[in-house]
Amino acid sequence: MLTKKELKAYCTTARENYLPHISIDCVVFGFHEGEMKVLVLKVKNEDAWYLPGGFMLKQEPIEMAASRILHERTGLDKIFLQQFHVFGDPERSKEHFDMYKDMLPAKENWFSNRFLTIGYYALVDFIETNPTPDQLSAACLWRGLDDLPNFKLDHALILKTALDTLRLQLNYQPIGYNLMPKEFTMPELQKLYETILDKKLDRRNFQRRMLGFGILKRSDQPRKGGAHKAPFLYSFDLENYEAALKEGFKGGW
Repeated sequence: MLTKKELKAYCTTARENYLPHISIDCVVFGFHEGEMKVLVLKVKNEDAWYLPGGFMLKQEPIEMAASRILHERTGLDKIFLQQFHVFGDPERSKEHFDMYKDMLPAKENWFSNRFLTIGYYALVDFIETNPTPDQLSAACLWRGLDDLPNFKLDHALILKTALDTLRLQLNYQPIGYNLMPKEFTMPELQKLYETILDKKLDRRNFQRRMLGFGILKRSDQPRKGGAHKAPFLYSFDLENYEAALKEGFKGGW
């Protein structure tokens, strides 16, 4: 929770620079050691957790605002971002309003506004990400889908909606380029899909379908080491992958 001095300074800056009534909240997905991770923020001086987010500069396009916010939290450029929903419950910001209503007059208090928030989800390289707190947060870190904190406001709903949208996307667009290392085995890619979908997939059918999409290239050399037959390594054919993102493909899991 901000002190009165901190709140006044923040609200003054916000009123001068940001578009009122609109915010952006981002669900950042990473994949590490066979587990889907989500980037979360812990607020200073309170046991409160949120998704990364922020506000839009007055003359800033929405997509640029989302990219800027994510760059500040992850250190990454050219992030895969997908706008997935607008959240507009009249009471969604009430918790913030009640928290700060006695500190400043309503006309000076940025948090007295009703905010519609635009939801984006991002797919990022876990290893390359540098989680960085914002000015209101004490920590920015990864948490697994099975180890999520209790979120404030409607951020649990935002996360659930993003995950549902990501699962739906698997039916008509490829997933993986932003989440997997440069080279990977077919079982590793299957583990990613199973983790997102939260269900087991048939090994042979998965491999047949993935190869049929034409978005993978197989290395001439298998992965070295191990007691069993070394598995083949694959990488994404970026040109075909990007075409599939634009044009889509038929099917479902």
